Amino acid sequence: MRFRQVHLDFHTSEAIPGIGSRFDKQQFQDMLQLGHVDSITIFSKCHHGWAYHPSKANEIHPGLSFDLLGAMIEAAHEINVKTPVYISAGLDEKLALRHPEWLIRSKDDKTNWVPGFLERAGYHQFCLNTPYLDLLIAQVEEVVANYDADGIFLDIVGVRECYCHTCIGAARERGFDPRDKQSMRPIWEATYANYTRRVREAIDAIKPGLPVFHNGGHIRRGRRDLAQMNTHLELESLPTGGWGYDHFPLSARYAQPLGMRFLGMTGKFHTSWGEFGGYKHPNALRYETALSIANGARCSIGDQLHPEGVMDPATYRLIGAAYAEVEAKEAWCEDAVNVADVALLTLESIGAHDKLEEKENRSGHSDAGAVRMLLEGKLLFDVIDTEQHFASYKVIILPDKAVLDESLARKLNDYIAAGGKVLATGSSGLAADGSGFALDLGVEWLGANEFRPDYFRPGFELGSLSNAAFICYSQGQRVALKGGVELGEREDPYFNRDVFHFCSHQHTPSSGKSGGPGMVESAAGIYIAWDVFDDYATKGSLFLKESVLYALNRLLSGRTLHTNLPAQGIVTLQRQERHGRYVNHLLYASPVKRGTSVEVIEDIMPLFDIEVALHIDEPVNEVYLAPERKPLPYEQKDGVVRYTVPKLECHQMVVLAYS
Repeated sequence: MRFRQVHLDFHTSEAIPGIGSRFDKQQFQDMLQLGHVDSITIFSKCHHGWAYHPSKANEIHPGLSFDLLGAMIEAAHEINVKTPVYISAGLDEKLALRHPEWLIRSKDDKTNWVPGFLERAGYHQFCLNTPYLDLLIAQVEEVVANYDADGIFLDIVGVRECYCHTCIGAARERGFDPRDKQSMRPIWEATYANYTRRVREAIDAIKPGLPVFHNGGHIRRGRRDLAQMNTHLELESLPTGGWGYDHFPLSARYAQPLGMRFLGMTGKFHTSWGEFGGYKHPNALRYETALSIANGARCSIGDQLHPEGVMDPATYRLIGAAYAEVEAKEAWCEDAVNVADVALLTLESIGAHDKLEEKENRSGHSDAGAVRMLLEGKLLFDVIDTEQHFASYKVIILPDKAVLDESLARKLNDYIAAGGKVLATGSSGLAADGSGFALDLGVEWLGANEFRPDYFRPGFELGSLSNAAFICYSQGQRVALKGGVELGEREDPYFNRDVFHFCSHQHTPSSGKSGGPGMVESAAGIYIAWDVFDDYATKGSLFLKESVLYALNRLLSGRTLHTNLPAQGIVTLQRQERHGRYVNHLLYASPVKRGTSVEVIEDIMPLFDIEVALHIDEPVNEVYLAPERKPLPYEQKDGVVRYTVPKLECHQMVVLAYS
């Protein structure tokens, strides 16, 4: 896997003539070199269903008169650029009109992505439990046999809900009731597993070991079985396309500990896929690619080719501004392992095998709120699932709704018994059978608080705010002390707001009466009685973050890293053991919202005199800025290395070589 990939879309209507008519080998090569590109995913088959090469397994686009795929592979390989090949697996619009019986159907017999054929323009997704799979496998075999592809990228796939006649028939043959969603689950899971198995077998029969990625738009945390159906991972995360700038760090901090090579996929577009004539500011791509390598990922930038086949110079100047910097930094990013004090036990992974959702909620999500706090608090962290080994982390966060089955409760209790600490919030830590807390968090559970919103009065000083009763919008749990020490209390309002009892414009003020403990410390860790991470993701109240950071700093016996980098800055620490060095990544940019939903980065303001203190065991013999290789003054005393970065503009790597 290379560092500087382009993902080149080409979803081109049959109503457009002259396909590839302006393709020029030299111009194609010139643009790749202008963009500092070393790998480009090019297309065999698009969402419209057409092939872009002569085909017996498919049909060549009616507006194309030559082998465009072959010409691109030849041109790219001449200049040492790899060429994974794209095949639209879940969509094939020309075939959808011929075989609508092969499409995914909802319970009310509607298709997806578009509910019908006359409602609006768009594609219709295929069920891979139908004869369509045989056609798709033949298309894959044809590409692998006839072309020097460096990998296969299959798009729009995953475990899908489907009530087509094939899936209903398969369920009934196995004695399942198709009216029961849980009875249908094994059919849908088996459909996807069979598809990935057949793809792997078909490829290995021709070109064993060729890389394959099955793209569903989201790597499901807690479904390692699905992740491992790929040879590598590509984390689709276009900040301007609805994902936002918080999404990639959450996905990457889960992907890296899995031990699979992975890349971060953003786009050159102002919005998202399918946009012609939309461009980001170069600083946005500089930041997004730096964010990828700072989290142990390689990089991919999405582009879309014009139907006539000419590569856009403006796009590749834009990409080149980012990839020239990545190219200079690659040596300090290969085979790196993240250093983490804290682990977020992702809520998505708990009961993951009982969930069917392919895409996570991109706003108002407990995992996202927790990651935002950790980034702003400059804590080193991983995002983990229930299969991860817990022992290497000083603190494990159980966010908001992490209700525990017997197996997970036993694993966490063993971790606590060995000296580990937990930070649990909301209903986290409760036993799945409703019997109360499965962990000894120093409290007894009395039930969900009947008042919402209610108030938290910390028993400690916050970093930026004076002491007060702070509004908690999220659901709270009512608890009583049971051996723990209260760090803050709940205050209930006079009453809940309804049509007969209301006060002011929003909610009733605090009554000043204690509603019991709100934050409690015990030998096991700290418990906070609200869904604070979901609250922070949706409301962003400062006291929530400062309360959580206060708790984490109490629980950590010693943080690996301290810095004065501002809240919007991002810091990671990666270790390259083979080279005997740590690499401290520092990033800073401030996304702003344009329009109703698009987050953009335009101006990147330089920061000066960023102080860093690292607690590491190894004796450091050199500290320098990379890729400049400029020596940086430092001191190491009592296991702490201290240095000051004179200037940070977008991204800076600090290398600590040890003996």
